[in-house]
Order: sequence, then C-alpha cells, then structure tokens
Amino acid sequence: METARTASAEDWPVTYRRDCPSRTVMEVLANKWVLYALAALRRSERPLRFNELRRLLDGITQKMLSQTLRALERDGLVRRTVYPTVPPSVEYALTELGVEAGQLTAAIGNWSVRHARSVQAARAAYDERTATPPPPLP
Repeated sequence: METARTASAEDWPVTYRRDCPSRTVMEVLANKWVLYALAALRRSERPLRFNELRRLLDGITQKMLSQTLRALERDGLVRRTVYPTVPPSVEYALTELGVEAGQLTAAIGNWSVRHARSVQAARAAYDERTATPPPPLP
C-alpha cells in the first residue's frame, strides 16, 4: 500500500493543472453518486448487492449505478465479488483505499447534514434579493 503524503505548498499549483493525476481522482470523488455509494458501502456492516445499493440510493438509475460502481472498482475503491451461482450473485464492498476515501466523503456528508438548513436559508435570502429588481436611478 502506498504511504500517505501530505501535499506541500509547492504541490498545490500543480494540482490545478489539467494534466495532474490528482485532478482525475478529485473528479471521481466530486461526483454526487460516488459520494452516496461510498457512504452506503461505508455504513453497511457487510458487502451489498447491486439492487440493495440501488434501493438505498433513491433516484439513481441502473445505468448510473453501474457506471459509478465500475469507476470505483477501476480506481481501487470498491471490490466487486462475483459468486458462481445461477444467476450470478455479485457483491460490492469498500477496499482499504475506499474506506479511507469514505472517511473523507463522510466528513462532507456530516457537514451537509449539520448545515443544510443554513444553506437553504441563505439560498432563500439570495433568491428573494435577486427576484426584486433594483430601484430605478433618479
């Protein structure tokens, strides 16, 4: 397993470049369905089957869940296990890397739950301010 390294001040400008490898990782983790899938797998005490995940992730399509799980498997965050039954049984679980990523995304989820009402209030105040046209100039 790769040892964790903290990015130095010199590293950060490079991360904003489109050819930086960390940027592709950030793009995966910034996907809303990735956040939800990691959270569902992290909170489960056992691996989950595809349809269990689909039921948990209200609003996700079968196609989007397949793409999300495939991307997470490709990036080494999710382990897909196929059992030789008829029909085949498939389970998904977090890898060690996925558990670590899940801890990061859990922080985002926890912050969202704690501050959802404040954000909704700020949105409503903004919408009210911008809905009213400015007064005409004298």
